[in-house]
Amino acid sequence: MSDVQGLVDAHHHVWDLDIRPQAWLDEPGLQAIRRTFSTADLRTAATASVAGRRLERTVLVQCVPSVDETREFLALAEQAPLVGAVVGWADLTSPAIGDALDALRAGAGGRYLRAVRHLVQGEDDPAWLQRPSVERGLQAVAERGLGYDLLIRSHQLPQAIRLAERLPALPLVLDHAGKPPLARRDLDEWERGVRRLASHPQVRCKVSGLVTEADHVKWTTTDIRPVWEVLLDAFGADRLMFGSDWPVCVLAGGWNRWAYAVEELLAGCSAAETGAVLSGSATAFYRLEPTR
Repeated sequence: MSDVQGLVDAHHHVWDLDIRPQAWLDEPGLQAIRRTFSTADLRTAATASVAGRRLERTVLVQCVPSVDETREFLALAEQAPLVGAVVGWADLTSPAIGDALDALRAGAGGRYLRAVRHLVQGEDDPAWLQRPSVERGLQAVAERGLGYDLLIRSHQLPQAIRLAERLPALPLVLDHAGKPPLARRDLDEWERGVRRLASHPQVRCKVSGLVTEADHVKWTTTDIRPVWEVLLDAFGADRLMFGSDWPVCVLAGGWNRWAYAVEELLAGCSAAETGAVLSGSATAFYRLEPTR
């Protein structure tokens, strides 16, 4: 497997509240991240190394359902050497989804569009991913050689499994490991779903967003380890990728604290397995190019 030298953060965000307000930040408990965050801020925050690797490349992921935001992120990727790929948004239910994706790829920084994402975690329909309009949209994504980031909660894993069954040609990556209910310490149903999803070879998984599913203040690596062990056994290291979910992870200790935890989790892994999780899997899925 190809491997960009250094560490790849396969999942982070930026937002400028002066340009694009983020309504979700008005929710209680989010004061710590209710400000503008840039790639320069990420460089400043991410000072820790993991297994001797320092942050080298990132995957910038959409925050809100906005094509304009995606255009902004693609233009940023053209200018910011840190960003190697963008996961954008387009309306999957639109009959013109193919044209919309083509227009994004033809615009500034369009070559960095490597996947799309929808906030399925906020959809009440228990079969949203199986809607005919959505499946047509995801077919258009697959036809353009793009991947799809699955943002779901643990109870929505059956939707993801059906998607993997119905569209085997669509490369999928499970964001935040499907948000296991770590705070409740009840992982049985999540584990059954994740193992079924992992049985489909086109699916990868991000080891990200876990600390905000645990107790934000009291979590330890010991709390995260049961999830890690399931993921490593189900997917194998070659289909796992490190992600910070920065700056959301600031709510639960920040980028460096999560990096230290991941290094502890990787302690029993071989050099090849460590390289896959920290760089190789994300490099392959998002087709990252050598550092500019």
